[in-house]
Amino acid sequence: MAKLTPKDIDSKIAAGLDESGDWIKVGMSTCGMAAGAGEVFSTLQQEAKKRNLGVRIKKCGCQGMCYAEPLVEVHCAGLPDVVYGRVDKETAIKILEKHISAKTLVNDNIYEVRTKRQA
Repeated sequence: MAKLTPKDIDSKIAAGLDESGDWIKVGMSTCGMAAGAGEVFSTLQQEAKKRNLGVRIKKCGCQGMCYAEPLVEVHCAGLPDVVYGRVDKETAIKILEKHISAKTLVNDNIYEVRTKRQA
């Protein structure tokens, strides 16, 4: 295996930080996993593929709201970014049906609305 150059590393980092298009991030930290994030992640992947939604399902770490795990952040063109909390399998499906497909928010599980992109 060839040694990576700084340019190679920069391009790999940039590819991993691509935030374009619709995406869903599931918090997969220890607290998220203990609260059921693994099942939520699997459900989102399977249902998005089954429905041919074209949304990327990604993993992320801690978002700092352990009390509300599992946390799911959703970015969908034309809507503010939303962090949903206490997401279970049924709520994950609602997020795909309502937020991604119908472009409406799932009000019962919103913990944070990000009107401006936060770094």
